[in-house]
Amino acid sequence: MAGQHLPVPRLEGVSREQFMQHLYPQVMDNLLIQVTGKKRVVLFSPRDAQYLYLKGTKSEVLNIDNPDLAKYPLFSKARRYECSLEAGDVLFIPALWFHNVISEEFGVGVNIFWKHLPSECYDKTDTYGNKDPTAASRAAQILDRALKTLAELPEEYRDFYARRMVLHIQDKAYSKNSE
Repeated sequence: MAGQHLPVPRLEGVSREQFMQHLYPQVMDNLLIQVTGKKRVVLFSPRDAQYLYLKGTKSEVLNIDNPDLAKYPLFSKARRYECSLEAGDVLFIPALWFHNVISEEFGVGVNIFWKHLPSECYDKTDTYGNKDPTAASRAAQILDRALKTLAELPEEYRDFYARRMVLHIQDKAYSKNSE
């Protein structure tokens, strides 16, 4: 089975009614298998990340059903996909898709994660797809150093060069494919 990655099962958890997780992505594809109980799952495309008010890997918007639009006005631009899971249902959650899981009643769910990128792309200590790929982590560290360097400039210059960097990143790294 060279080049293939075996799935890693994880008990999603025994969850009480109205338990809700943060809105966050995982770096591995996964199947959410609802064994007992009911859950509501809300998904957002990775392309909507700019509207989700990310702090680290999680959204600052905690109540996605009734967000504070005065505080998070762009959140309304994010397109949500929603489904309900009951015992026996299985949901495929693609890698990088933001998801929020709300338990509507006591239940048990199981996640099965699998790596679809070459194994060297993943943090070797990350069993469940919670850590960024190693190249993304290195890039974030380099960006942090670049921002620290820009902080040495007066505000007007810092703003100009930061905007230039953003345009450069958009030109070189953003996908040219649209949904």
